[in-house]
Amino acid sequence: MSSSTPRPRVVVVDGVPMSALVSQAADPRAVIVAVHGGATSSAYFDCPGHPDLSLLRSAAARGYTTIALDRPGYGMSAVYANEFADAARRVQFAFGAVDQILADSSRGAGFFLLGHSAGCELALRMATSRDDVIGVELAGTGIRYSAPAKEVISQATLTSRPAGLRDLLWQPTDLYPAEVLTGGLSSPGAAYEAEVTANWARRDFPAIAARVTVPVQYSVAEHEKVWESTPGALDAVAALFTASPRVAVNAMPRSGHNLSVGLSAGEYHRRVISFVEECIAGDREPTEVEAG
Repeated sequence: MSSSTPRPRVVVVDGVPMSALVSQAADPRAVIVAVHGGATSSAYFDCPGHPDLSLLRSAAARGYTTIALDRPGYGMSAVYANEFADAARRVQFAFGAVDQILADSSRGAGFFLLGHSAGCELALRMATSRDDVIGVELAGTGIRYSAPAKEVISQATLTSRPAGLRDLLWQPTDLYPAEVLTGGLSSPGAAYEAEVTANWARRDFPAIAARVTVPVQYSVAEHEKVWESTPGALDAVAALFTASPRVAVNAMPRSGHNLSVGLSAGEYHRRVISFVEECIAGDREPTEVEAG
């Protein structure tokens, strides 16, 4: 079966319904698993009203089955969110959903994990949990918060989002289609994310990154406002991947934090897919950090 039109799927993993958007290739070169960030959903990878900006559609057109997961605690599993405080359980259910969605379908060369923002935590954990992963793309994350982000985050509580957070995530507004600025992609978050966020930059990101043994691309928006994006900050992130054979830094011009729904998303996804193709080819000599 082949369909570039994303279709919703729901599978049951150990009694918990898990949902996703899926575009399937008949003979896939690989399977891209895309993991959304906080307070959104799998719809993030199928930009509403703009099929040309959709990762799901562009990847399928290039011969890749693509699964945009609703992370554990999101989508159909939202009512079970309290059951996902354990990181290993989140990985188990995420890959459990992926394997059920694919069933007997080909995985091609293997899995490529793409994580955005808070979804980078799950994507990286998934990448270190199995040996059929060929590469990783990370975007919207880092290890040093920007000065404005530190101020905003200091105001956060368990029950409210701080003033100024929307500006960090969605400015400059002229870099996005009007349709994505109306809140149509918003979704309630999961309580466990507070602990994930608290420990990510300082502890978990460095620890997990050191266990990644496949090529990594780290994409940074020109107008990233949550994380520091100075050359020194980018070098510090790339240096975390001590076991990776290759780390590429992809600087995305005319882009904001939410790369997959910005007006530059088509170009961003082309760069991601090109990196997937390089991971499949596997013919690059190991290098130090590459800037792109």
